[in-house]
Amino acid sequence: MQAPFSISIRNEGLPFLAVGVLVTLLLFAIAQPLGWAGVALTVWCAYFFRDPPRVTPIGEGLVISPADGVVSQVTEAPPPAELGMGEAPMKRVSVFMNVFDCHVNRMPVTGEIVTSAYRPGKFVNASFDKASADNERRALCIRTPDGTEVAVVQIAGLVARRILCWVGEGATLRAGERYGMIRFGSRVDVYLPAGSQVLAVRGQRTVAGETVIAALGAQAPDRVGERR
Repeated sequence: MQAPFSISIRNEGLPFLAVGVLVTLLLFAIAQPLGWAGVALTVWCAYFFRDPPRVTPIGEGLVISPADGVVSQVTEAPPPAELGMGEAPMKRVSVFMNVFDCHVNRMPVTGEIVTSAYRPGKFVNASFDKASADNERRALCIRTPDGTEVAVVQIAGLVARRILCWVGEGATLRAGERYGMIRFGSRVDVYLPAGSQVLAVRGQRTVAGETVIAALGAQAPDRVGERR
């Protein structure tokens, strides 16, 4: 049983925390105000690498957000060419993560990873539309039990310079399971097949592993929203 207010931190963050502690001690030795700045930076690092548990909705055809952040775009675009899913435009939901969001990425659907492809690229601001085409990325094609294919793409950003993907081709995961992370600000795109209904709206905040962003095969108009 977890203790109240406990925080789970990814192992990938431990080296950064160790460096932060050492630097903080050195800064305190130089000047106390600098030391407190080091404390703040170390606390932020622990916060960045947090990995809280999530409760994933279960239901036929549900597509779950792969990332914490804000829906920056809902549009149509061809999936990454390296996935071999064709050139026809698909509905694309983009979630932008800033440096304060949890950066652990989770599977949007239950299925088998049939293609995993890495492509080097630029590091422009991940909130820009051209980031989907130009930036460094790791793309997965996921085939659900009924044969539907969904793509999820981790995209490096202006500050993010390291994409981590912990799964490979042939792996089968459930919706909401952890599969990777991107360090220090980035974006994740989800490409949906024809007939899908987008339930997320631009500007909406999402929670990885919990927020439903689409429904496969719903054959219904995409959801709209308004700022209130």
